[in-house]
Amino acid sequence: MLAVDKISVQFLGRVLYKDLSFTVSSKDRVCFAGPNGAGKSTLMKIIAGSMTPDSGNVNRAKYIEVGYLPQDGIKHSGTTLFSEAESAFENALELKKRLEEASSQLGSLDTSSPEYSETLEIYGELQLDLENYDIGKMKPQIEKVLSGLGFKPSDFTRNTEEFSGGWQMRIALAKLLLQKPSILLLDEPTNHLDMDSQLWLESYIQNYQGAVILISHDRAFLDSIVSKTLAFENGKVNEFSGNYSYYIEQSAILREQIQRAYNNQQKDIAKAEQFINRFRSKARRASQAQSRLKQLEKIERIELPQESEKGIKLRFPQPERSGQIVVELINVTRSYGKNVVFRNLDFRIDRGEKIAIIGANGAGKSTFSRILSGADEVDSGARKTGHKVTISHFAQDHAEKLNPSMTVLETIEEVAGRESAGNLRSLLGCFLFRGDDVFKKVSVLSGGERSRLSLAKILLRPANFLILDEPTNHL
Repeated sequence: MLAVDKISVQFLGRVLYKDLSFTVSSKDRVCFAGPNGAGKSTLMKIIAGSMTPDSGNVNRAKYIEVGYLPQDGIKHSGTTLFSEAESAFENALELKKRLEEASSQLGSLDTSSPEYSETLEIYGELQLDLENYDIGKMKPQIEKVLSGLGFKPSDFTRNTEEFSGGWQMRIALAKLLLQKPSILLLDEPTNHLDMDSQLWLESYIQNYQGAVILISHDRAFLDSIVSKTLAFENGKVNEFSGNYSYYIEQSAILREQIQRAYNNQQKDIAKAEQFINRFRSKARRASQAQSRLKQLEKIERIELPQESEKGIKLRFPQPERSGQIVVELINVTRSYGKNVVFRNLDFRIDRGEKIAIIGANGAGKSTFSRILSGADEVDSGARKTGHKVTISHFAQDHAEKLNPSMTVLETIEEVAGRESAGNLRSLLGCFLFRGDDVFKKVSVLSGGERSRLSLAKILLRPANFLILDEPTNHL
């Protein structure tokens, strides 16, 4: 169905993969696994055709269609939700339009004319083509997919520009599922889904007739779907036949085997070197020592895989102590058009509290966080900030607001004040930006790397009130 043939990609002198080859069959469920920045999204873009490798090819038959959902960055406008979803059936709608035009022409032509016969033949061909699309099921299919992804019937007539970033990605996902391409490429599809929508998508993919390639940090989601795992580690890609948990288990076994083989080889090398050093200067045994040396030089040295990167080390700078009351909302009302998000809301946060904001997507959680931070105004009521309160707010779209032309280090320096370069690089090291990583442009960072950089920016400023809206989406 699809064959990746000897693909190689380097970035800033670092090999992401070299001569990578694998195949995807018609109903495969493939997971790309590995740390952020290992090249998973890059390979997905190469398969989608939006990026070119340094060498190698992606081969597929002409009839194979590939549908790609990136991590973020898609926005829709200028039409209603239902019309946007309907555009997934663009070919069918074009056929329907041409059929209606042919029907109109037939009504105005003389039935005995050659033009009538020609138009009638075209009409018949168009009708047959349209039947292949089963256009009568188009509306219920759209309603099923939109509802499965969490849209309410009242949303169908709303303009697409009214929906937030997470919902924009749901619209893109809905269109992709309705198009039913031969191969689905989904990069972190669950990032903006609530539990109900995630379970629906899980079931949908399990029953999907084509192949699916996934990138996700959700282990349970992957385990329920995946039949093959490609693991990206230290410039190599290893294939495991099984789900994500099987890959983790087998990867650990493989590491142990390599470690044992490495230890045994090191013992043999040490013995050989000891023999060479002892007898190379003695005439009687010099030839044996020389022979051992040649054997030693021919040995293919076992390399230990690098240790997986450890987790982010969050070091919160010590802020000034705030007053007892941090933020208070008094009789607050907030609406979007006719949609009332909050009415007459009273809420208070005290110093030291740790609060989780939960609820279905679209319930107003992000709006609430923006009101708490002061980023959003209220329609009525009041918001009061307590004494000596300093707020840091990580919004869902925080990573998208980074300047793509700046490097990682420049991004941090912009907000660092008088902080020394050494301290900044130490901070970036805590967020897994090490060595030459700090000179990467923001434009080439993965979604996870951009999120880490955004978090690093926030933590440069001592704050005694942190508001984090989906901080782990790309981590």
